[in-house]
Amino acid sequence: MLPGSFHALLAGVLSALASFSAKLSLGADYLREMCESTLGSWTETYGGATHCNWLHIPLRLLCVGLLFTCNAVMWTFFSKALQQSSSSARATVTTTASNFICSAILGRVIFGETHAALWWVGICLTLCGLLVLHGSTPQALPQDEGKKDK
Repeated sequence: MLPGSFHALLAGVLSALASFSAKLSLGADYLREMCESTLGSWTETYGGATHCNWLHIPLRLLCVGLLFTCNAVMWTFFSKALQQSSSSARATVTTTASNFICSAILGRVIFGETHAALWWVGICLTLCGLLVLHGSTPQALPQDEGKKDK
């Protein structure tokens, strides 16, 4: 794997997790619905429906904390990817593709989202660009070759 690619991939995954956390913390009662579906049998037996009415508030606060933490760590990995990559475009496209793919997986698995054909065309073009960037090797400038000999 090329230097910086691993850090760029991790930055994309953390960016997707940050978006996921933001959707949970600011979204329309996702956490309350998850609480009710998770505690479904317990709520019927022990009257725990009232627990879901207040439990979603600390869970939302936890998601806000996770949002800021994921963003901070994501920027750290992205900075490392930029330092270790031969070009900033390579690190940026790798991070973007990783973010798109992880966001699609999280959206499908957690929220049941589907994507239009245009979205798939866009991600395919992004991945093709990523392959072109990773397939090309950086060319040494003629002035740099003289410095290597000395």
